[in-house]
Amino acid sequence: MAEQTDKQYLSFGIDGETYAVPVGKVREVLEYVKPTKLPKTAEYLKGIINVRGSGIPVVDLRTRFGLPEIPVTKDTAIIVMEIADGEGRSLVIGALTDAVHEVVDIDDEHMEPAPRFGTRIDSGFIRAIGKRGDAFVIILDIDKAFRGDETEELARAAAS
Repeated sequence: MAEQTDKQYLSFGIDGETYAVPVGKVREVLEYVKPTKLPKTAEYLKGIINVRGSGIPVVDLRTRFGLPEIPVTKDTAIIVMEIADGEGRSLVIGALTDAVHEVVDIDDEHMEPAPRFGTRIDSGFIRAIGKRGDAFVIILDIDKAFRGDETEELARAAAS
């Protein structure tokens, strides 16, 4: 019997909070490599990295969420994932995180709708709040974290 992956999420840390994305979006997790900076790009777009011959734009989720930047540590990682642009096309990006934790299973009965207020990041980026024991995991809707012109900029960066 095939494993059910629609309830599995890759969890990671940003600014002391635990976030997660569906494992189906994740291609791989990489140790931090310094991206090649591109001129005249958004502050959250840190540059591009070469992953098996393909240029992958790297975005800093801290900066994208309006949080202050911190120095790179031994735990800093890049999650290579697929997002959908506004027209349903697929785009591969690298997301810079403070640390990657683990793959977690969270069933629907342990999910709550995204709050409309009270979070440090734009609630439009949040799909749901998952509960694991006494802890909460913020499930991101990573496709909504980047909008029309932003996904175009990421696609241009990948083509560089």
